Amino acid sequence: MFDLHSYLKERAQIIERALAQSLEEPAGAAARLHEAMRYSLMAGGKRLRPVLVLASCEAVGGKVEAAMGLACAVEMIHTYSLIHDDLPCMDDDDMRRGRPTNHKVYGEAIATLAGDALLTDAFKVLARSAHNSAPPALVLETIAELAGAAGSAGMVAGQVIDLLGEGKSKTVEELEELHGKKTGALFLASVRGGARLGGASGAQIESLDAYARALGLAFQVVDDLLDVQGTPEQMGKRTQKDVERGKATYPAILGIERSLDLARELETRAHRAIAGFGNSADALRHIATFVVERKL
Repeated sequence: MFDLHSYLKERAQIIERALAQSLEEPAGAAARLHEAMRYSLMAGGKRLRPVLVLASCEAVGGKVEAAMGLACAVEMIHTYSLIHDDLPCMDDDDMRRGRPTNHKVYGEAIATLAGDALLTDAFKVLARSAHNSAPPALVLETIAELAGAAGSAGMVAGQVIDLLGEGKSKTVEELEELHGKKTGALFLASVRGGARLGGASGAQIESLDAYARALGLAFQVVDDLLDVQGTPEQMGKRTQKDVERGKATYPAILGIERSLDLARELETRAHRAIAGFGNSADALRHIATFVVERKL
């Protein structure tokens, strides 16, 4: 019987060690910057995106060492996005993972620069992984894909659409496009990149692409539900903020029950996409269920 809890814990520990090694030691004039980077990067959390990198690599028969550079890069990019999302000019949040957000501790300027540095250093970490067990050509392709997911056609575009859409109604299709960029793009790059570095075939990447798209959207649907139903103490951050800012969400458009049904439908779609994989994809299957069933 596959034990997801043990798997996530063990993989998170491996990722934590690799992330700690990827950070520059704080010294000299930039010590404050490195301290701010470490404050957010090493703040814990589920490490879901880098775990997906490793699980996708394993699903196609690869070794986690081949994808560890990407796993670290993905988490650094995710952390940068959280630091910037929390800034007063964005979502203006004071709490993240149960403690003060980066800008509340280090000030807005250092927080902004810490996010900039994490984003930039992520690609250094990934590029250097070509010296390990990952073929350089595959690393280069993965760098391009990750940059696309993080940049003006991916996460950044999603954030812009989100900001400009405050107080405006959206259709379900428009909401899916928004979250496909803001949230889903990094899930997609994590799964596709991990599989590629693990030696996946074109057909395997195509199947995992469908899995990742369903998973990323399911994650956002459940996130919207948790924002409505959770408390700051349970979530480790402010809740009800989407309603306060007039943002379109799945519960607001579909209602609670239909949003739950959609999340379960997406879980089924994710499972179906990797039905042709063997036991090596068990982690991915259980992660899809975990994403939908995570409780407050």
